Amino acid sequence: MAHRRSRRRLALAVPVVLSLTASLGFLPGAASAAPRTATTARTAEGQELAYVVNTRTDRHTLSTVRQAIAAAGGSIVATYDRIGVIVAHSANPDFARTLRAVRGVQSAGATRTAPLTAAGTTDEGAAQYLTKAEAARTTKSSATTDGSEPLEADQWDLRAIGADKAAKINPGSRNVTVAVIDTGVDDTHPDLAPNFSASQSANCVGGKADTTYGAWRPAKPEHYHGTHVAGEIAAARNGIGVAGVAPNVKVSAIKVADPVNELFYPESVVCAFVFAADHGVEVTNNSYYVDPWLYNCMDDPDQRAIVDAVDRAQLYAQRKGTLNVASAGNSNDDLDSHALVDDSSPDDSTAVTRTVDPHECFDVPTQLPGVVTVSATGVTEAKSYYSSYGDGVIDVAGPGGDKYQIPDTPSKNGRILSTMPNGQYGFLQGTSMASPHVAGVAALLKSAHPWATPAQLQALLKAQADNPGCPTAPYDGDGDGVVDATCVGGKRVNGFYGFGIVNALRAVK
Repeated sequence: MAHRRSRRRLALAVPVVLSLTASLGFLPGAASAAPRTATTARTAEGQELAYVVNTRTDRHTLSTVRQAIAAAGGSIVATYDRIGVIVAHSANPDFARTLRAVRGVQSAGATRTAPLTAAGTTDEGAAQYLTKAEAARTTKSSATTDGSEPLEADQWDLRAIGADKAAKINPGSRNVTVAVIDTGVDDTHPDLAPNFSASQSANCVGGKADTTYGAWRPAKPEHYHGTHVAGEIAAARNGIGVAGVAPNVKVSAIKVADPVNELFYPESVVCAFVFAADHGVEVTNNSYYVDPWLYNCMDDPDQRAIVDAVDRAQLYAQRKGTLNVASAGNSNDDLDSHALVDDSSPDDSTAVTRTVDPHECFDVPTQLPGVVTVSATGVTEAKSYYSSYGDGVIDVAGPGGDKYQIPDTPSKNGRILSTMPNGQYGFLQGTSMASPHVAGVAALLKSAHPWATPAQLQALLKAQADNPGCPTAPYDGDGDGVVDATCVGGKRVNGFYGFGIVNALRAVK
């Protein structure tokens, strides 16, 4: 998809398979479209849409609203009574408007602009899989004499944040789980199987959790984004392939990507946050933005309902002790500006160009309260050319890769190397890759401070980060002689790095 969606999938494996950096987490290059109004979001009668209906949480209101949904021609898919979110389907083009008039309903809206019968992530560019020569180094027979993993020489990102040294002190606790809310995870991968938690995994596509064994796996091999993210967090140090930032913590998969179009619809994400919270997950990684809108504007009733529903779910997770980490996006947008062009929304139908104010129109979930917002850096510690930024918006930064910043490694590849489905490995870049580095460090902090609350963990993340400060020269990320972004702030906190680049070694000391 376009670059905004690729936030979720910015992996590069040597035969450039595909690039996922458009969305929030990785950088493909998705087209951006302007959001529709509530009226234009409606489909013709007879075409069923999905909706979220957000209500007060008392029993009487919930009962009344359920009856109103049925009377308006809707069917209930899932109810989350503790947060007052109901997922429903209806072919009634006036369904949302009718529900908004019901007493106790605080917001209601369509979660897509295309009907359910019709058919993202944030990586930047296509995935590159290992060449045959590189792949030959993935097995135990190729293990290095210094105890590092066979492919670790190409993992400049681990050394950049001291994760290689941290693993020798504290590789993470088995009592800590990071849930990868994404396209699914191939838990049969030899680097992921040792740390995978099936009991904390599910398929939330559609808004209702399916815990059938294996339901969390990607629908297709090309839905590799979640598997790559999982390896960055917790690939085991087992003499095979690569290592993760926190190689001894557990990792789970909560699949939210539609199997047809790989879009991350709001009802699926609501299910994921609630499932993670109810199953004892300590950290969630969110390398995506919620479809179909890159930015959800509060003056649009459909988009407002999406923000409301997802925010209720992620706040519920925080209250239950879960820290939520999310990628900032691959659009090189200044999220502290007052005018951004979104030409990729809605991404499930025909996109339109619109100008939005990021203070009134939100990238979800990364701009929701309490979520750790992560920008991306390359091997030189400079902001990655694609990474969105913003003073007062970015909390911390992490290695996300940058094809223009070339490391002194065997592959000379500036992207991030990690696990891919079917036992493979590949390189990706994007804020989708930066977020799991931060989630891994958060897992190490939780291992060292098991009683820390999500707010305390976020404070610890910021306290141990290293801030390079704003660049002294004009920022030209792609080297074409044109200034690409302006860093605002000082050495302690600024728009490119927030409080700084996370440091795994400090996290375990």
